This record gives sequence, structure tokens and C-alpha cells, in this order.
Amino acid sequence: MFRNWTRVATVVAAAALLIGATGCEKLRARDSLNKGVGAFKNAKYPEAVEYFTRAVDLDPSFPEARLYLATAYFSQYIPGAESPENMEFARKANEEYMKVLEQKPNDVLALSSIASLYYHQKKFDDAETWFKKVIAADPKNKEAYYTMGVIAWGRTYPKHMQARSEAGMKPEEAAPIKDKKVREALAASDTPVIDEGIKNLQAALQVDPEYDDAMAYLNLLLRRKADLADDAAGFKKYSDEADTWIAKNLETKKAKQARIDAKASQGQIVQQ
Repeated sequence: MFRNWTRVATVVAAAALLIGATGCEKLRARDSLNKGVGAFKNAKYPEAVEYFTRAVDLDPSFPEARLYLATAYFSQYIPGAESPENMEFARKANEEYMKVLEQKPNDVLALSSIASLYYHQKKFDDAETWFKKVIAADPKNKEAYYTMGVIAWGRTYPKHMQARSEAGMKPEEAAPIKDKKVREALAASDTPVIDEGIKNLQAALQVDPEYDDAMAYLNLLLRRKADLADDAAGFKKYSDEADTWIAKNLETKKAKQARIDAKASQGQIVQQ
């Protein structure tokens, strides 16, 4: 009996030491996080990475530190640059965001950031997959809907401009794509993409009726619908609808600016 109690006491003492050490490491991790946040706010991203890495090493179950670490890598990534160093920033950011999701599967910032990384690398299929995950976690996320609308435009615009050029048309020529065979082929492949993009932009506007960027891309996607119209009447229908969104975009921007000017004249701090 005495030996059993001795063994229990030893185990309890060891556990107490472990808890104390763990608590100390958590405090050190939070201290490193705070120092990293300071460096991050001053755009000292390499220094921030060092602090956030230290915080994660001290406390692997600290999702906020890992989220900051991922974002510090992402902040150093330059969209469009293909250098090995730049692509390594993207890889490390993605890797750390994925680790955040292991602990917090619905973390909207991590989901959105992974989607954005794929979008900036023009990996549109992957980007759409992740933006749909963003919407599943946050159905009111207007940026996710908007970006999927932009992706739809990015998938279709270059093909339409090429088709118009090859048909001898000027970019501003007010008519559907003249080559009927090419137009019908594009209509078959692109109409579902365009319609889905329009649907997503409309969803963004349901969340924020003054989302002027979404209005701008509705205009652009409706012009892609006009490219594929069967006749001049169809082209005019979609072009006129696109024009209404240009007008709404300008009206909305003017209204926003008027509110900003009004607040500024009253000496209020304006946040855009």
C-alpha cells in the first residue's frame, strides 16, 4: 500500500511539473505572438515570421499564432511573380493555413486566404473550390461571391476577344461574334460559366446592395452574353442591361463619396 501511494505521489508531482512547464511555454508563446504582431504591423514580415514561428513551436495548439504565421508568409507573396522564393512564400502560407484548418475547420480567414492564393496563381478550379468552402462557412461573405464572378469573367473574356479579333472585328464593335460556328461553340462552353458568374455577383449584391465592384463585373459578364447572342436584337438586350449596371455603379460611387464628404465636412473620421 505504501509503495502504491508513493508511486501515485510521484506521478502527481511529475504531472504538476509538466503543467507548470506547459503553462510557462504558453506564456512565452503569447509573448512571442505579441512581438510578432508588432513587427507585422510595421511590415517587418521576416521578423514577424521568426516570432510567430517561435510562438507555434512553443505552443503547437495555438491557432492564432499559426494564422498570423501563415498571413506573414502570404504578405510577402507577390501575385504574378514566378521566382522560386516567391512561390515558396505561397507554399509556406498555404501549408500553415491548412494546419490552422486542422484545428479550426471553419476559419474563414484561412479558407479565404487559401482561395486567394489559388486565384492569384490563376488556378481557377482550385480557387472556386475553396471560395465555395468560404461560403459554406460564411454564407454572407460577399468577397467570395464576387471573386467567383471575376473568375467567370477571367475564364471567358480572353477567348471572346480572340474570337472577335480572328473574325476581323474591332474590340468596341457593337455586334455578336461574327463567326457563327465559333460563336455557337463558345455559347455551348461559356454560357453556363457566365450564368454562374452572374448568379454569384447577384448574390454579392444581395449581401451588399452598394457593392460597386460587383456591379462593374455584372456589366462585363453581360457583355460576354452579348458576344454570344444570335442576332443584333439579342446583342442589344444584353448590352442595354450592361449599361444599366454601369449607371448604377457610377451612381453608387457618387453616393458613397457624398457621404464621405459630408462626414469630412463635419470633422468626422472617415473609414472606407
